Amino acid sequence: MKKLIFALLAAVTVPALADRLPQLADTPASYRDECGSCHLAYPPALLAAGDWQRLLAGLNDHFGSDAAVDATQQREIAAFLTRHAGNPGAAGNPPRITRTARFVRKHDEIPARFWRDPRVRSPANCEACHTRAGEGRFSEHEIGIAELRE
Repeated sequence: MKKLIFALLAAVTVPALADRLPQLADTPASYRDECGSCHLAYPPALLAAGDWQRLLAGLNDHFGSDAAVDATQQREIAAFLTRHAGNPGAAGNPPRITRTARFVRKHDEIPARFWRDPRVRSPANCEACHTRAGEGRFSEHEIGIAELRE
C-alpha cells in the first residue's frame, strides 16, 4: 500500500498540489535579472522542460521583443528551468503558460473582460491579480482585484 501511495504522489507535480511556488534557492541571478526585468520571473514548474527549451531557443523574438542573453546566461537559465520544470500540460507553440491545462483549469471562471481590464492587460500578467506572485504565491485567497474575489 505504501508503494502505491508513493507512486501516486510521485506522479503529481508540485503545481498540481499547491498554489505556492516560491523562488528556489538555486535560482540564478541571470534568471531573476534578465527575465524578471520585463515580467515576473515565472516559477519553472509552470512549464514543461521542452517548452522552456523552445522558449529559450527563440529569445531573439520573444513575443515581439528581443530578449536574447549571452550564451553563458542562456545555458545557466536553461539548466535551471529544465531542472525544475513541471508537467502542467501542453503550452502551445510558441509555449505560453496561459495555454497550459493547469492555467486554464485555475482560471476558467474568470470572465474575459478581466483580461482586457487596464489593471490586468493580459493573462500573463500574474502580478496584476496575484499580489504575492513575486513570492511564488498564487492563491485565489490573495487576489488583489476585489471584483475577482467575490
